[in-house]
Amino acid sequence: MQRRTLLLRAAPVLALASTTAWPLAAWAAAPMVEIWKDPNCGCCQDWVKHLNANGFATRVHDSGNDAARTRLGIPAKLGSCHTGLVGGYALEGHVPAREVHRLLREKPKAAGLAVPGMPVGSPGMDGAAYGDRRDPYDVLLVLADGGSRVYQSYR
Repeated sequence: MQRRTLLLRAAPVLALASTTAWPLAAWAAAPMVEIWKDPNCGCCQDWVKHLNANGFATRVHDSGNDAARTRLGIPAKLGSCHTGLVGGYALEGHVPAREVHRLLREKPKAAGLAVPGMPVGSPGMDGAAYGDRRDPYDVLLVLADGGSRVYQSYR
């Protein structure tokens, strides 16, 4: 009889524990984006927040990104202020999380994605300081040979 009482009392506690543990489990399963950026760059940090808000875990290195960009096969002409790595793909610049999810789902043969420069209105470049301004930009699929093609346009 004591065992049954203990189990009946424990059931609600176990049910609550399983529901509160879910967010922790979901975070542990989130794709990890490793990021190299300048330690003083605010827009880079805003892009990191954008990734976190859209289902990505992040690990940030405040060491600059030139070496990472080169190592990951992104041509300098496609450069921006931060470089990331997720699932074996490079991410250069203010790439929207939506396109990163798409990249991981489709798994194209490519080096990664790039948003060259720092277009206003892209994730991280869309804060209050920019008002309602939204410049058109393209997310480029960077091919292994250094070439690129438009992966998604934002107008």
